[in-house]
Amino acid sequence: MTEDNATDEISDIEARIEALAEIAERCRKYILASKIAIGGGAVLLLVTILGVFGFGQTAALGSIALVLGGIVSLGSNVSTLRQTESAIGAAEALRSQLISRIDLRVVADAPMKLI
Repeated sequence: MTEDNATDEISDIEARIEALAEIAERCRKYILASKIAIGGGAVLLLVTILGVFGFGQTAALGSIALVLGGIVSLGSNVSTLRQTESAIGAAEALRSQLISRIDLRVVADAPMKLI
């Protein structure tokens, strides 16, 4: 493998890592929204059961749907986040391996030229 090919491959891997990082961040946002939905649905269900504000059966069913939807979304996004973080780790390991294969040269300090 030539040095140019390795450099191109490293650039491709870095672009993939950035894309995966964006996916991971989006998953984290959905996880937060899912937790908020679960909490909000639970509070609404509790308020409906206690009859504090006089909400009806529709609110109770809506709160149950909110809790269940939040749980499903949470589980899905947590598993996607784990897979994405695993893919990021594998890509970073491959990038490190490719970088170690390149024959890097140390550039010595050169005297400064005055113009």
